[in-house]
Amino acid sequence: MLKLRKWKSILLLMSLTLILTACNGGEEDEGQASSGNGSTISISGSTSVGPLAEKLAAKYMESANVNIEINQIGSSAGITNAINGVSDIGMSSRSLESGEEEEVSPTIIAFDGIVVVTHANNKVKDLTMDEVKKIFTGEITNWKEVGGKDMEIVVVSREDGSGSRDAFQEIVDYSSGELVRNSIIASGNGNIKTTVATNEHAIGFISFEYIDETISTVHINGVEPTAKNVIEGKYPLSRPFLFVHKDLSEESQAFIDFILSEAGQEIAAEAGAIPITEE
Repeated sequence: MLKLRKWKSILLLMSLTLILTACNGGEEDEGQASSGNGSTISISGSTSVGPLAEKLAAKYMESANVNIEINQIGSSAGITNAINGVSDIGMSSRSLESGEEEEVSPTIIAFDGIVVVTHANNKVKDLTMDEVKKIFTGEITNWKEVGGKDMEIVVVSREDGSGSRDAFQEIVDYSSGELVRNSIIASGNGNIKTTVATNEHAIGFISFEYIDETISTVHINGVEPTAKNVIEGKYPLSRPFLFVHKDLSEESQAFIDFILSEAGQEIAAEAGAIPITEE
Protein backbone atom coordinates (compact mmCIF):
# COMPACT_ATOMS: atom_id res chain seq x y z
CA MET A 1 0.00 0.00 0.00
CA LEU A 2 2.82 2.37 0.87
CA LYS A 3 4.50 1.64 -2.40
CA LEU A 4 1.26 2.38 -4.29
CA ARG A 5 0.87 5.72 -2.48
CA LYS A 6 4.49 6.52 -3.25
CA TRP A 7 3.99 5.88 -6.97
CA LYS A 8 0.79 7.94 -7.00
CA SER A 9 2.71 10.84 -5.45
CA ILE A 10 5.47 10.55 -8.05
CA LEU A 11 2.96 10.50 -10.89
CA LEU A 12 1.16 13.53 -9.45
CA LEU A 13 4.43 15.47 -9.24
CA MET A 14 5.30 14.52 -12.82
CA SER A 15 1.89 15.70 -14.02
CA LEU A 16 2.25 19.01 -12.21
CA THR A 17 5.72 19.47 -13.69
CA LEU A 18 4.43 18.87 -17.21
CA ILE A 19 1.56 21.32 -16.69
CA LEU A 20 3.89 24.02 -15.37
CA THR A 21 6.34 23.45 -18.22
CA ALA A 22 3.56 23.75 -20.77
CA CYS A 23 2.32 26.96 -19.17
CA ASN A 24 5.79 28.46 -19.10
CA GLY A 25 6.36 27.41 -22.71
CA GLY A 26 3.12 29.05 -23.75
CA GLU A 27 4.08 32.27 -22.00
CA GLU A 28 7.49 32.17 -23.69
CA ASP A 29 5.93 31.57 -27.12
CA GLU A 30 3.50 34.43 -26.57
CA GLY A 31 6.37 36.70 -25.65
CA GLN A 32 8.33 35.72 -28.75
CA ALA A 33 5.34 36.28 -31.00
CA SER A 34 4.77 39.76 -29.66
CA SER A 35 8.41 40.75 -29.23
CA GLY A 36 8.15 43.04 -32.25
CA ASN A 37 4.65 44.17 -31.35
CA GLY A 38 4.80 47.40 -33.30
CA SER A 39 2.80 48.17 -36.42
CA THR A 40 3.10 46.00 -39.53
CA ILE A 41 4.29 47.09 -42.97
CA SER A 42 2.96 44.82 -45.72
CA ILE A 43 5.04 44.60 -48.89
CA SER A 44 4.36 42.47 -51.98
CA GLY A 45 5.56 42.19 -55.55
CA SER A 46 8.65 41.45 -57.64
CA THR A 47 10.59 38.24 -57.05
CA SER A 48 13.72 40.11 -58.21
CA VAL A 49 13.34 42.94 -55.70
CA GLY A 50 12.10 40.59 -52.96
CA PRO A 51 15.44 39.12 -51.81
CA LEU A 52 16.94 42.62 -51.49
CA ALA A 53 13.86 43.86 -49.63
CA GLU A 54 14.11 40.94 -47.21
CA LYS A 55 17.75 41.75 -46.40
CA LEU A 56 16.89 45.41 -45.86
CA ALA A 57 13.87 44.54 -43.71
CA ALA A 58 15.83 42.09 -41.55
CA LYS A 59 18.45 44.73 -40.77
CA TYR A 60 15.86 47.46 -40.17
CA MET A 61 13.81 45.32 -37.76
CA GLU A 62 16.86 44.81 -35.56
CA SER A 63 16.39 48.33 -34.21
CA ALA A 64 12.89 49.43 -35.27
CA ASN A 65 9.72 48.43 -33.40
CA VAL A 66 7.93 47.33 -36.55
CA ASN A 67 7.07 44.09 -38.34
CA ILE A 68 7.70 43.91 -42.09
CA GLU A 69 5.92 41.21 -44.07
CA ILE A 70 7.19 40.54 -47.61
CA ASN A 71 5.31 38.47 -50.18
CA GLN A 72 7.05 37.78 -53.52
CA ILE A 73 4.26 37.43 -56.11
CA GLY A 74 5.53 39.35 -59.16
CA SER A 75 5.77 43.02 -60.12
CA SER A 76 2.31 43.43 -61.65
CA ALA A 77 0.59 41.77 -58.70
CA GLY A 78 2.53 43.93 -56.24
CA ILE A 79 1.62 47.12 -58.07
CA THR A 80 -2.04 46.05 -58.11
CA ASN A 81 -1.91 45.35 -54.38
CA ALA A 82 -0.46 48.81 -53.74
CA ILE A 83 -3.16 50.41 -55.90
CA ASN A 84 -5.95 48.52 -54.13
CA GLY A 85 -4.54 49.09 -50.65
CA VAL A 86 -3.93 45.37 -50.06
CA SER A 87 -0.24 46.14 -49.44
CA ASP A 88 1.35 49.26 -48.02
CA ILE A 89 4.15 48.99 -50.59
CA GLY A 90 4.44 47.20 -53.91
CA MET A 91 7.77 45.96 -55.31
CA SER A 92 8.48 46.26 -59.02
CA SER A 93 11.43 45.48 -61.27
CA ARG A 94 9.84 47.26 -64.21
CA SER A 95 8.74 50.83 -64.84
CA LEU A 96 5.14 51.79 -64.19
CA GLU A 97 2.81 51.50 -67.14
CA SER A 98 0.12 53.89 -68.32
CA GLY A 99 -2.73 53.82 -65.83
CA GLU A 100 -0.48 52.70 -62.99
CA GLU A 101 1.40 56.01 -62.96
CA GLU A 102 -1.80 57.83 -62.01
CA GLU A 103 -2.47 55.46 -59.10
CA VAL A 104 0.86 55.02 -57.31
CA SER A 105 4.19 56.81 -56.93
CA PRO A 106 7.54 55.03 -57.48
CA THR A 107 10.66 55.26 -55.33
CA ILE A 108 13.87 53.81 -56.77
CA ILE A 109 15.64 51.85 -54.02
CA ALA A 110 18.50 50.45 -56.17
CA PHE A 111 19.41 49.43 -59.70
CA ASP A 112 20.03 46.05 -61.29
CA GLY A 113 22.70 45.71 -64.00
CA ILE A 114 23.56 42.76 -66.24
CA VAL A 115 26.69 42.53 -68.39
CA VAL A 116 27.28 40.39 -71.48
CA VAL A 117 30.62 38.57 -71.20
CA THR A 118 32.89 36.61 -73.53
CA HIS A 119 36.22 34.79 -73.33
CA ALA A 120 39.16 37.08 -72.54
CA ASN A 121 40.65 36.52 -76.02
CA ASN A 122 37.46 37.42 -77.88
CA LYS A 123 37.99 40.55 -80.00
CA VAL A 124 34.29 41.43 -80.16
CA LYS A 125 33.92 44.28 -77.68
CA ASP A 126 30.64 45.87 -78.81
CA LEU A 127 27.26 44.46 -79.80
CA THR A 128 23.92 46.05 -80.55
CA MET A 129 20.91 44.91 -78.56
CA ASP A 130 19.52 43.35 -81.73
CA GLU A 131 22.73 41.36 -82.23
CA VAL A 132 22.54 40.11 -78.63
CA LYS A 133 18.98 38.93 -79.25
CA LYS A 134 19.94 37.18 -82.50
CA ILE A 135 22.86 35.42 -80.79
CA PHE A 136 20.79 34.13 -77.89
CA THR A 137 17.94 33.00 -80.15
CA GLY A 138 20.25 31.26 -82.63
CA GLU A 139 19.87 33.58 -85.61
CA ILE A 140 23.55 34.55 -85.40
CA THR A 141 25.70 31.45 -84.86
CA ASN A 142 29.25 32.45 -85.86
CA TRP A 143 31.46 35.13 -84.34
CA LYS A 144 32.53 36.34 -87.81
CA GLU A 145 28.96 37.63 -88.31
CA VAL A 146 29.62 40.28 -85.63
CA GLY A 147 33.26 41.06 -86.45
CA GLY A 148 34.98 38.20 -84.63
CA LYS A 149 36.85 35.04 -85.59
CA ASP A 150 35.36 32.40 -87.86
CA MET A 151 34.17 30.11 -85.09
CA GLU A 152 30.89 28.84 -83.66
CA ILE A 153 29.17 30.84 -80.92
CA VAL A 154 28.37 28.90 -77.76
CA VAL A 155 25.55 30.51 -75.76
CA VAL A 156 25.64 30.16 -71.98
CA SER A 157 22.47 30.99 -70.05
CA ARG A 158 21.12 30.67 -66.52
CA GLU A 159 18.74 27.94 -65.40
CA ASP A 160 15.02 28.33 -66.00
CA GLY A 161 13.43 30.26 -63.13
CA SER A 162 16.52 32.37 -62.48
CA GLY A 163 15.68 36.02 -61.78
CA SER A 164 18.72 37.14 -63.76
CA ARG A 165 17.65 35.04 -66.74
CA ASP A 166 14.11 36.41 -66.58
CA ALA A 167 15.45 39.98 -66.43
CA PHE A 168 17.89 39.45 -69.28
CA GLN A 169 15.26 37.88 -71.52
CA GLU A 170 12.74 40.60 -70.71
CA ILE A 171 15.14 43.42 -71.55
CA VAL A 172 16.62 41.79 -74.66
CA ASP A 173 13.08 40.81 -75.69
CA TYR A 174 12.97 37.06 -76.22
CA SER A 175 11.24 34.20 -74.42
CA SER A 176 12.62 31.01 -72.86
CA GLY A 177 11.18 29.07 -75.78
CA GLU A 178 13.26 31.16 -78.20
CA LEU A 179 16.58 30.50 -76.42
CA VAL A 180 18.93 28.60 -78.76
CA ARG A 181 18.42 24.89 -78.10
CA ASN A 182 22.08 23.89 -77.82
CA SER A 183 22.87 26.52 -75.20
CA ILE A 184 24.79 25.58 -72.06
CA ILE A 185 22.70 26.06 -68.92
CA ALA A 186 24.76 27.13 -65.90
CA SER A 187 23.53 27.53 -62.35
CA GLY A 188 24.60 30.84 -60.85
CA ASN A 189 26.72 33.81 -61.95
CA GLY A 190 29.92 32.10 -60.86
CA ASN A 191 29.30 29.06 -63.04
CA ILE A 192 28.55 31.22 -66.08
CA LYS A 193 31.75 33.19 -65.54
CA THR A 194 33.83 30.01 -65.22
CA THR A 195 32.24 28.47 -68.33
CA VAL A 196 32.85 31.59 -70.43
CA ALA A 197 36.38 32.07 -69.08
CA THR A 198 37.36 28.54 -70.18
CA ASN A 199 35.58 28.42 -73.57
CA GLU A 200 36.79 30.74 -76.33
CA HIS A 201 33.51 30.25 -78.23
CA ALA A 202 31.26 31.25 -75.33
CA ILE A 203 29.04 34.22 -74.55
CA GLY A 204 26.97 34.67 -71.41
CA PHE A 205 25.61 37.23 -68.96
CA ILE A 206 26.39 37.93 -65.32
CA SER A 207 25.76 40.55 -62.65
CA PHE A 208 28.16 43.48 -62.45
CA GLU A 209 29.68 42.32 -59.18
CA TYR A 210 31.17 39.21 -60.86
CA ILE A 211 33.25 41.09 -63.45
CA ASP A 212 37.00 40.45 -63.28
CA GLU A 213 40.00 40.01 -65.58
CA THR A 214 39.21 36.37 -66.40
CA ILE A 215 36.48 37.40 -68.85
CA SER A 216 35.85 40.20 -71.35
CA THR A 217 32.89 42.56 -71.01
CA VAL A 218 30.88 43.67 -74.03
CA HIS A 219 29.60 47.20 -74.61
CA ILE A 220 25.95 47.37 -75.68
CA ASN A 221 25.05 49.90 -78.39
CA GLY A 222 28.43 51.49 -77.75
CA VAL A 223 27.80 51.99 -74.03
CA GLU A 224 30.20 50.57 -71.44
CA PRO A 225 28.62 48.47 -68.67
CA THR A 226 29.33 50.62 -65.61
CA ALA A 227 27.29 51.50 -62.56
CA LYS A 228 27.49 55.17 -63.54
CA ASN A 229 25.99 54.47 -66.97
CA VAL A 230 23.24 52.39 -65.37
CA ILE A 231 22.29 55.17 -62.98
CA GLU A 232 22.33 57.75 -65.77
CA GLY A 233 20.05 55.53 -67.88
CA LYS A 234 22.60 55.08 -70.67
CA TYR A 235 23.28 51.35 -70.33
CA PRO A 236 20.30 49.36 -71.66
CA LEU A 237 20.80 46.04 -69.84
CA SER A 238 19.60 47.46 -66.57
CA ARG A 239 16.43 48.26 -64.68
CA PRO A 240 15.39 50.09 -61.54
CA PHE A 241 14.23 48.30 -58.42
CA LEU A 242 11.10 50.16 -57.31
CA PHE A 243 8.92 50.51 -54.23
CA VAL A 244 5.52 51.80 -55.34
CA HIS A 245 2.98 53.27 -52.97
CA LYS A 246 0.04 55.55 -52.40
CA ASP A 247 -0.16 57.43 -49.12
CA LEU A 248 2.71 56.24 -46.95
CA SER A 249 2.27 55.71 -43.23
CA GLU A 250 4.89 57.16 -40.91
CA GLU A 251 6.32 53.67 -40.41
CA SER A 252 6.51 52.92 -44.15
CA GLN A 253 8.17 56.27 -44.86
CA ALA A 254 10.73 55.62 -42.12
CA PHE A 255 11.61 52.25 -43.69
CA ILE A 256 12.08 53.84 -47.12
CA ASP A 257 14.20 56.60 -45.56
CA PHE A 258 16.41 53.88 -44.07
CA ILE A 259 16.77 52.16 -47.46
CA LEU A 260 17.82 55.43 -49.10
CA SER A 261 20.30 56.22 -46.33
CA GLU A 262 24.01 55.41 -46.59
CA ALA A 263 23.54 52.34 -44.38
CA GLY A 264 20.65 51.06 -46.49
CA GLN A 265 22.51 51.56 -49.74
CA GLU A 266 25.50 49.69 -48.34
CA ILE A 267 23.20 46.73 -47.73
CA ALA A 268 21.94 47.04 -51.31
CA ALA A 269 25.52 46.94 -52.60
CA GLU A 270 26.36 43.91 -50.43
CA ALA A 271 23.30 42.15 -51.87
CA GLY A 272 24.61 42.65 -55.41
CA ALA A 273 22.41 45.59 -56.43
CA ILE A 274 23.75 48.92 -57.72
CA PRO A 275 23.16 51.59 -55.06
CA ILE A 276 21.54 54.81 -56.24
CA THR A 277 24.39 56.75 -54.62
CA GLU A 278 27.05 55.04 -56.80
CA GLU A 279 29.29 57.44 -58.64
